[in-house]
Amino acid sequence: MKKTALKLIAGAVAGGLALLLADGAKAASVQDVAERYRKLVLAVGQHDKDYVDAYYGPPALQEQAARDKQDLASIRAATQAAIADLADQRAANPNEALRIEFLAKQLRAMTARVDMLAGKKFTFDEETALLYDAVTPHHDRAYYEKLLKQIDRLVPGKGPLPQRVQAFRARFAIPKERLKPVMDAAIAACRARTAKYLNLPANESFVLEFVTGKPWSGYNWYKGDAHSLIQINTEFPIYIERAVDLGCHEGYPGHHVYNALLEQALVKERNWVEFSVYPLYSPMSLVAEGSANYGIEMAFPDDERVAFERDVLYPLAGLDPKLAAQYGGLVKLLGQLSYADNDIAMHYLAGRFTRAQAIEWLTNVALYPPEKAGQRVQFYDAVRGYVINYNLGKDLVKAWVERRVTSTDPAQARSQRWAAFKELLSSPRLASGLRD
Repeated sequence: MKKTALKLIAGAVAGGLALLLADGAKAASVQDVAERYRKLVLAVGQHDKDYVDAYYGPPALQEQAARDKQDLASIRAATQAAIADLADQRAANPNEALRIEFLAKQLRAMTARVDMLAGKKFTFDEETALLYDAVTPHHDRAYYEKLLKQIDRLVPGKGPLPQRVQAFRARFAIPKERLKPVMDAAIAACRARTAKYLNLPANESFVLEFVTGKPWSGYNWYKGDAHSLIQINTEFPIYIERAVDLGCHEGYPGHHVYNALLEQALVKERNWVEFSVYPLYSPMSLVAEGSANYGIEMAFPDDERVAFERDVLYPLAGLDPKLAAQYGGLVKLLGQLSYADNDIAMHYLAGRFTRAQAIEWLTNVALYPPEKAGQRVQFYDAVRGYVINYNLGKDLVKAWVERRVTSTDPAQARSQRWAAFKELLSSPRLASGLRD
């Protein structure tokens, strides 16, 4: 064959390869990776019943995942292929850059979760870095004992501090027969305060249920189309401050609003299908839990919260409103012990604490109600390093929002806070992005 003919054939082959590569680039667009990611989340859910926390995409995809159950090795390989395809993408704008980063970190977390399901062990900090894109600070017992001394001065009476705290708190438990009107009033106020600053979807709604036998105190099951099922666990006493906590955290401006705004802004308006599924063990959860906890402060700054509880919730619960300020001060101090939760979980999951030692720390260091300490250990067993998302998540969200407040006028600063909060709730930003 002549050299000219060989050159023509070589040129044709090269041209064909170029076309194939071009087709491959199209096939591996960000949208394509997003579609594959959604299916992979559903596939992992076949191996881990808690993995898919919410899904409101096409039912046929869920049915397909159940019918064609993939093994963990093939899921892992497909996840790695998606990560590789995503690495070739170049963002056309800042929103696209956030989307690519979001998918990359969610896929990395998925790989880690698949590895864990296959038996791989990570340290506590390795696990949270991979799954939630963050590592919590750690403290020894002496650090928390300094905080306990401040609480000791606030709680009257004799005897060990944990017993005095529990005896005092017992006076603020909501009677079960009054729980529904108290929760209804709290959620209504959380919604009204949120709606003042955020445009909620016109059709948003929720159903409230009371349940028992759960390792958590409250849960939001997002159903799509701006609808949620909110469940409150009544197995143990619910103290008066938990009404606002749960109303904001599970509802407004917490999980219900977070999911509704993501659905509206990203799924419906942009067709970013990856947001129609929510894998629990993923970086999304740090922002979800962190914003839900910070949302409590957003809706109810300290003085306003005490006044609302004193004037509205205490009478509904049949409690003495004269004690609202003192109890509010105690609750605020107890909140400073929150990182003990992370340290207890870390030591317990690493085998450095027995169950009994974990409960001892929970009751004597974190000042958990004794009846709920065992439930908290059950929570560690169920979700492991997930606990960091509540306190570290809140602190990261708060710092990100506060950096966007420029006004010294209280009213204007509050509006700026809410504007930044809305931006966060409507965007694919993750933990490392909150440090920007």
